[in-house]
Amino acid sequence: MGETRCASRFVVGRICAAPLAALLVLSIALQGGPARADTPRQRTIKARYLYKFAPFVQWPASAFESPTAPLAICIAGQDPFGPALAEAGRSQPVNGRAVVVRHVDAVHPGMGCHILFAGSDPSTDESLRAIAHEPVLTVTDSSTGGSGGIINFVTMAGRVRFTIDKNAAQERGITISSKLLGRAVNVAR
Repeated sequence: MGETRCASRFVVGRICAAPLAALLVLSIALQGGPARADTPRQRTIKARYLYKFAPFVQWPASAFESPTAPLAICIAGQDPFGPALAEAGRSQPVNGRAVVVRHVDAVHPGMGCHILFAGSDPSTDESLRAIAHEPVLTVTDSSTGGSGGIINFVTMAGRVRFTIDKNAAQERGITISSKLLGRAVNVAR
């Protein structure tokens, strides 16, 4: 076998350490590395996603008080979106329903939310367990430590993406369209 040549003095086995280190750094970067604060643009994109998920989701009829009841998007804990979410929801109804945005201090069964963003709630896991059997589309954010929602925001190469837990949605009686599933970077089945 031939001798391994390397511009670097450091050789691990038969692999040059410099390219190995570069590969390690790239791998960490692609995985997102440590959580970082979102940019204002990323927060705006996430706010728009919360609104845009709704047309691709079907809730059981029992999730609404009446056929004309509004679709409620709720934010648990601190609101990272500011006016961006309210602005996204003003544009038009979703599936014939007006959209309302509410801020909630505590997550509990029967709270009347259809989409719940619990991404910056310090007790996200506890909040999600409280409504585990409710027909609520839960959304978390990996940049703030969340990961247990039906949809979880992830940032990849500076771009906002999302994963979907299809089983969790089905357990709550929620159907997610194949179009939305096709846009996710990962779908747990």
